[in-house]
Amino acid sequence: MGIQKAAVIGAGTMGAGIAGQVANAGIEVLLLDLPSDGEDVNALAQRGKDRVTNPANPGVLSPEHGKLITVGNIRDDFDKLADCDWIAEAILERLDLKKDLYQKLDSVCHDQAIITSNTSTIPIRLLVEDMPIEFRKRFAITHFFNPVRMMPLLELVAGEDTDPAIMAELHAFCDEQLGKGVVPCADTPGFLGNRVGCYAIQTALHLANDMGLTPSEADGIFGRPMGIPKTGVFGLYDLIGIDLMSDVAASLVSILPDGDDFHTFGTKLPLMTEMIANGQKGRKSGQGFYRSKDGDKQVINLETGDYEAVSAFHHGPAAKAEKDGIIHILEDDSRYGDYAWQVMSRVLVYAAGLIPEVGDTPVGVDDAMKMGYNWIKGPFELIDDIGVDYLIERLEKEQRAVPDYLRQAAGGSFYSTDGELSTLVHGGGLKAIERPDGTLRFNDRKKTLNPIFENEAASAYNVEDVVLVEFHSKANALGSQSMQILDKALDHVSANSLDGLIIHNDAQHFSCGADLREVRSYFEASDWDGLDRFLDHFQQTGLKMARASFPVIAAPVGLSLGGGFEVVLHAKQVICHANSNMGLVESGVGLIPGGGGCKETLYRWLAAKECDMEQAAWEAYMALGYGKTASSPILARDMAMLRPNDRYVNNRDRLFSEAMAAVKDGSEQVAFDRPPLKMAGQPLFEKMVNWANNMVAKGKLYPHDAVVSTEFARILTGGEIAPGTEWSEQDLLDAERRAFLTLAKSEATQARIIGLLDHGKSIRN
Repeated sequence: MGIQKAAVIGAGTMGAGIAGQVANAGIEVLLLDLPSDGEDVNALAQRGKDRVTNPANPGVLSPEHGKLITVGNIRDDFDKLADCDWIAEAILERLDLKKDLYQKLDSVCHDQAIITSNTSTIPIRLLVEDMPIEFRKRFAITHFFNPVRMMPLLELVAGEDTDPAIMAELHAFCDEQLGKGVVPCADTPGFLGNRVGCYAIQTALHLANDMGLTPSEADGIFGRPMGIPKTGVFGLYDLIGIDLMSDVAASLVSILPDGDDFHTFGTKLPLMTEMIANGQKGRKSGQGFYRSKDGDKQVINLETGDYEAVSAFHHGPAAKAEKDGIIHILEDDSRYGDYAWQVMSRVLVYAAGLIPEVGDTPVGVDDAMKMGYNWIKGPFELIDDIGVDYLIERLEKEQRAVPDYLRQAAGGSFYSTDGELSTLVHGGGLKAIERPDGTLRFNDRKKTLNPIFENEAASAYNVEDVVLVEFHSKANALGSQSMQILDKALDHVSANSLDGLIIHNDAQHFSCGADLREVRSYFEASDWDGLDRFLDHFQQTGLKMARASFPVIAAPVGLSLGGGFEVVLHAKQVICHANSNMGLVESGVGLIPGGGGCKETLYRWLAAKECDMEQAAWEAYMALGYGKTASSPILARDMAMLRPNDRYVNNRDRLFSEAMAAVKDGSEQVAFDRPPLKMAGQPLFEKMVNWANNMVAKGKLYPHDAVVSTEFARILTGGEIAPGTEWSEQDLLDAERRAFLTLAKSEATQARIIGLLDHGKSIRN
């Protein structure tokens, strides 16, 4: 039948987010909530739509997508559900309310309409126990994660009577159109993501308190060193909301069976009850475990409840673990190493103990933690990294129980890369990991490959005669080593007549920009020739990408900012994820894009808007000076950041396969045409400089912003040259390097860079 029109009932955070993602798929969606008193009877639904369409934190790809959401209320607009092919229920977690709603839906919806619930706590058998068999056949649970647009995980749960054809249709729709990583789950408490993820959070929270660690120390360990987002545990509590996260933990306590180890850590810390009562609920209230006061970050003292300055956390084994694997912190004999072991060993044992209750292989658990909690590796992948036998021996030494499934892997691992990627089945034997047609994760494929060449910052692989370059430095910041691998990969494709090159990774972000630490090392050593050589090599590598005789595709996900976006700009085609966030943001640290970004922005405004040179220069000047970013590929195209042959996919698991297919086909590749430009020259240069100085006088820009703006103006107009003077592509690149060096020598720019690197502060001067 296909889902042509959808509805969401419940316009809270989750319901509105689901409606936004349906709209992102290009499908009309009706968003309903309770009727309101007052002039606007649809106020609750409208509030949900306003939240998801807010440009400051959009849940939709563009304003046009937001127009696909129609609001209403369940009293006046319930009959409109008769036209909907899928109705997603996202109301309060109360069984009585849900049952009452399903009775009403059964009387209105057409007989092929699919009904799903977003519940994460109520078993599906209880939800539909009073419903007729025909309704139960069309009912399932679709458990999204918040924020819906950004979090890839969707847990899909069938009931005993759910029609397999309905499940297949839902799976395909959520994967291919909603862009979700669909993980089928058994109808067990908490499913997979929250069952393991909340256990990990609660364990880390309680053990930090019991072992006397500060929140910042705990987050410094139970964060990046473990392959977990830097928010750690206390930062994540603040992000989610201390009250909300406490409610999630309490709900799991209420549904998990006696004897489940979640009960050991499921309660609030004593201090948290007082914090919630005081309104210290996390970021949404301005203070939680952390807060910002007078521009300085503070952290709560878990014993006194008072706020203190956050001390920079650095621990050698933790830093090594972040770089080389968690075994380095697990074996550390300090209290930080003890904390890491106590937390992670419990989490790994808990995950292993869930097999076969939640499934007969570890794939679903690992996928859920990676897609729902942004872990770099899932629990079973981590066990393989540290060694199954190592974990068993250490547990036995401490006289702790070893789960049966963990013991089954003794002498081996949970994943095998012998020929094809496969996994250990509970009870014995290996099973090939199957993904839906068209999905291909590079991290899966990488397990069966060896790099052609690599260094600390990047690696290159041959995948079916396509070279793939993966950045893997911290935050994928691009330095000289990153560009060396990219340059070498381009030469390798050419020398060996391979099919093409893809630049892609499976990290949360493609690249957060050029490596400011490397830039800092140059200016602190006054090595201006070295900095110029670095910039020139960056620029020439970009030109080599753009001018290659073979397909060159950038396939970014997450953030592609600064130098990372300059790499994207020089690909012959961009195939990006729908949630890609792009832009050249160097002005914030007192620099200009020095890897071809200014040059490329000017050319693209000329081509995209078919405007004259003066208008194009102004557009580029404003975009670069303000460091504008685009929160979706659609907005990026409107801002001349993407070309007509560039495109996006909703599901990041389909990005790599799409890029591979595009290389093999080659027809979408568009050569760069960069003829000399007749520059606007001195008159426009002076206008731009005067504009910046006037903005400083009005208090709308800081003094150094005007200095940076002057350098942008000098590049984009040619500076003190006659109007109509021709500049080549290389002339623009040379101007970029001159401007970058000029700014890097200034004390104000150096202060901005040092402030960001050392204190995480965006200094305005």
